[in-house]
Amino acid sequence: MSDEFDAVVERVRERVEPDAAERERLERVADDLRERARAAIADLPVDAEVIQVGSTARDTWLAGDRDIDLFVSFPPEIDREDLESYGLDVGHAVLPEGHEEYAEHPYVKGTRDGFEVDLVPCYAVEDATEIQSAVDRTPFHTEYLAERIDAALASEVRVAKQFLTGIGVYGSDLRTRGFSGYLTELLVHEYGGFRAFAEAAANWHPPVEFDPEDHGRETFDDPLVVIDPTDPERNVAAVCSAEAVARLQHYARDLLDSPREELFYPAEPEPLGADGVREAFERRGTTPVALRFDAPDVVDDQLYPQLDRSLGGVTSELDRRGFDVLRAAAWADETVVLLAELEVAERPAVERHEGPPVHVRDHAAGFYEAYADDDPEADGTYGPFLDGERYVVERPREFETAVEFLESDAVFDVALGAHVESAMESGYAVLAGEDVSALAGEFGVEFARYLDPRP
Repeated sequence: MSDEFDAVVERVRERVEPDAAERERLERVADDLRERARAAIADLPVDAEVIQVGSTARDTWLAGDRDIDLFVSFPPEIDREDLESYGLDVGHAVLPEGHEEYAEHPYVKGTRDGFEVDLVPCYAVEDATEIQSAVDRTPFHTEYLAERIDAALASEVRVAKQFLTGIGVYGSDLRTRGFSGYLTELLVHEYGGFRAFAEAAANWHPPVEFDPEDHGRETFDDPLVVIDPTDPERNVAAVCSAEAVARLQHYARDLLDSPREELFYPAEPEPLGADGVREAFERRGTTPVALRFDAPDVVDDQLYPQLDRSLGGVTSELDRRGFDVLRAAAWADETVVLLAELEVAERPAVERHEGPPVHVRDHAAGFYEAYADDDPEADGTYGPFLDGERYVVERPREFETAVEFLESDAVFDVALGAHVESAMESGYAVLAGEDVSALAGEFGVEFARYLDPRP
């Protein structure tokens, strides 16, 4: 088994290792960008330094990657407004056809000779614990790992990154909520190689904690905790979800049990067509319902947390109203879909409402009096009557179907993300049953994954 595992890893390594020509192209473009940045800085009223950061600076980038990250490090005494202004000046000078994006503060993103380039301003703080902006830590990360990852370990890191990509957990964006490049490098360094990392992960019992520099100062409530060696107050793995950790564990065991290259390369399923979606839900005997609306014009790291919040709000209320959500999902492209698969599509016209025990005199009397004059034929309320020691009434249910609820203003009373709520206020559609199959044109791949789920 060891020989088989090693053979698979070596074949993957050959594919992810940049060759000499690719390295030369990267270095040529990076040198040109740095020179352009220095020339632009010379026109500013302050000094600054150009620093290359990220995987290309640490030689842990994968063959075919086309990302170059340059930071312009400004004196910490300048105010935030000047940092942003000077940073954008340099960014636009280096990347005249680039565009502005926004993380904690604006930066310029563009392309040069086929490479995607981010040019980001930061503060040149003396220590990562003194950061004024979240990006100020990044140069410290590069410096820390550059001293510890040699060429052999960098090769192991590449294999690990490819494996995490293949199983769908590489990336610290709020859509993936997985393993960042920095986190991956720290873990491979901790274990001394990819195989040791995979073997350890297969046996993790979360919460799993690492403190590379033995800071021993902070505690975190996360499934995976890796104390930032450059900043003891930060968990590098804070964004990493419990599901991402579990997925790594599942596929690490799978790889060790049955080594094969396909685990390293993500396979997108064939899109499921409308007929396939309709037939699948018919087989399951459930009722799918979906809210569909135009996607808010926000970046993914703003959108996906709001989709999670909104889906949770909608499904919790569907559950509370007795429609029993079996499973749910949120998808986004040109439009957004909040999908809930229901075990119960329709409820009776009446619902049970329990009052207090009769011996709780004041509350019981108030409950009884509130319903005593109701008439089943006039208003649909039955009771009050006794069930054991309690008063009970059976009163009209507000919504007999999930669709009635979703089409009502009551859907805006649940916990929705701010941009999601605004988008829905501009208009949304409710689809139910076989009508949900109309979404397959935009979300055929998502339906394929949903209806044939894997770890």
